[in-house]
Amino acid sequence: MIVVGGEALIDLVPVAQPPGALLPRPGGGPYNTALALGRLGARVAFCSRVSTDGFGEALLAGLRAAGVDLSLVQRGPEPTTLAVPSLGPDGSAVYGFYVEGTADRLFTLPPALPAGTRALALGTCSLALEPGAGAYEALLRRESRRGLLTLLDPNIRPALIPDAKAYRSRFLGWLPYVSVLKLSEEDARWLGGRVDDWLAAGPDAVVLTRGAAGLTVRTRDGQEHRVPARAVEVADTIGAGDTVNAALLHRLAAAAGPVDWPAALAYAAHAAALTCTRAGAEPPYAAEIGA
Repeated sequence: MIVVGGEALIDLVPVAQPPGALLPRPGGGPYNTALALGRLGARVAFCSRVSTDGFGEALLAGLRAAGVDLSLVQRGPEPTTLAVPSLGPDGSAVYGFYVEGTADRLFTLPPALPAGTRALALGTCSLALEPGAGAYEALLRRESRRGLLTLLDPNIRPALIPDAKAYRSRFLGWLPYVSVLKLSEEDARWLGGRVDDWLAAGPDAVVLTRGAAGLTVRTRDGQEHRVPARAVEVADTIGAGDTVNAALLHRLAAAAGPVDWPAALAYAAHAAALTCTRAGAEPPYAAEIGA
């Protein structure tokens, strides 16, 4: 079992016609990661607090269709968080958010994760918005101490971080409990640190997504590997980084020995490329990637 913790929200994605129209699509970094894992055939559970409104029901229906275990999902009457991405010429997205009083902010620490859980993934808005952020942080620390593989994707959203200095300090405090730190080059620049320093603080590996330049990994034992991105016609990049999370977790959680990082990165790059060919966060199924 892989557990993914964090927000489920609705992306209001701009569409060409009619002008100014917004299409509601399921989203949120952790939600997309859980959905992608389910589609890739992993045994996965989603750990969050989801609204009982119509958007919340639609979010859970999407996870059910992908085979995601919902036993850890908490429910509440508060509204669903909304995100409004603005797309650049290259398909990259910048987000605005409506988060006040929404359900996912009121997440509380679950007493235990399912038996057989091997990995935990956290990140994005859920680690920036209190009071839920404190509960997710406690979950990370508890499960890391139990020996779980942990993946952290900070997926920085500056509009949700009122005190950048305080967030960067908290981020450094998470690293001793992180097995794999995955982040984009933009995240790395915003955080202002160095890969060597992050590795020294705790993670076994740091994976950087570099857009059209592909993926790189550096490990604490001195390995460094790069794989190119696949050339595709990009609809947008929404959900691509989340698909990388899922693909890496799928490979890492199943590894019986040393990680074959070039193969894991190539698998993640293929999955992310397929996501980029589709509008909104639509990760691929296992059959689309093949071996």
